[in-house]
Amino acid sequence: MIQRNQLDLRKFVVPEFICGYGALQLAGRYARNFGMKQVLLVTDPGIRAAGWADAVGESLTEAGVPFTIFDAISPNPRSGQVMAGAEVYHSEECNGIVAVGGGSPMDCAKGIGIVSSNMQDILTFEGVDRVPVPAPPLICIPTTAGSSADVSQFAIITDEMRRRKIALVSKALVPDISLLDPRPLTTMPLELTVDTGMDALCHAIEAYVSNASSPMTDLHALEAIRLIHSALPAVIEDPENLELRFSTLLASLHAGLAFSNASLGATHAMAHGLGGVYDLPHGRCNALLLEHVIAANYEAAPDRYDRIGAIFDREPGEQTTPAGEIAAFRRSIGITATLTELGIRKDAIPTLARRAYADPCLVTNPRRLTCEDIERIYEHAL
Repeated sequence: MIQRNQLDLRKFVVPEFICGYGALQLAGRYARNFGMKQVLLVTDPGIRAAGWADAVGESLTEAGVPFTIFDAISPNPRSGQVMAGAEVYHSEECNGIVAVGGGSPMDCAKGIGIVSSNMQDILTFEGVDRVPVPAPPLICIPTTAGSSADVSQFAIITDEMRRRKIALVSKALVPDISLLDPRPLTTMPLELTVDTGMDALCHAIEAYVSNASSPMTDLHALEAIRLIHSALPAVIEDPENLELRFSTLLASLHAGLAFSNASLGATHAMAHGLGGVYDLPHGRCNALLLEHVIAANYEAAPDRYDRIGAIFDREPGEQTTPAGEIAAFRRSIGITATLTELGIRKDAIPTLARRAYADPCLVTNPRRLTCEDIERIYEHAL
């Protein structure tokens, strides 16, 4: 059983953020306020096609801030893409970065920033507090409601050579400001809405049961869970509803403030392994693993898991567990596959488990898991 003392000293790292309709139009003003003379605008092809990168570019132009676009970024951003972006940053003599997109462009932008200031390969920063020189100013404009990269001190980058995801954790990765505008969320495809929503839910749950949680992170984590429970199913039915989209954006914000300061757990450690080897959507991996991790962890934090379970609706007289409630919620929003159906074979599990065991997110899991424990969790999710 985890013993927590609410009087323990805790560090709480939070960026500046602005929420509301039209927030993305402030990008130019803040770029100018941060002294940016030449901006690297980091995005991806999908966001450019949807028009949101152009909208941010217009704001920069109106503020008199020139920019260069870098959009050679895939889902699950690669180390090579980070290094290519850093080359553009230097060749264009940039002194600031604006990221518009989901977790992939924002994580890539963070990587570009620290590579540019430290002049080292991105893979050298793997781990916790490994960034000696602060990054240049970074403005983030999220277009999804899930990654929380716009407020967190995490960045996840795929090591292409070894086909694995690495976690970078440092306050040097916290953006200078996040501009939270609900409008870009209205162009998200249904599948992305679902996957990123489940990512936010997983962030909040893992932060709440983390062995580094605190009264401050608990407030944010529980509010994120409540918002996702109510708003995510509703926004699936009414995707152009700006108020519902804003609720999911707030959920992502709360979840990010929680996990950035309490860290995560086994679900994310295991999802990183899957994403690195199979290049699968991160939120979908979390969604398929979460209930099985909850079942494995339950005895280490029963009161906390029960509090989470109580937020989700139960049928009168129905006897359910927190893991069962999360599973039912997942299915209700259309995630019904298994890892096997995503192409994961049982003979891959030992390798996946070793990678998850070495992931820094496992350090704050409420239960100390062995490699064999992790293998069993993967097997349950097949």
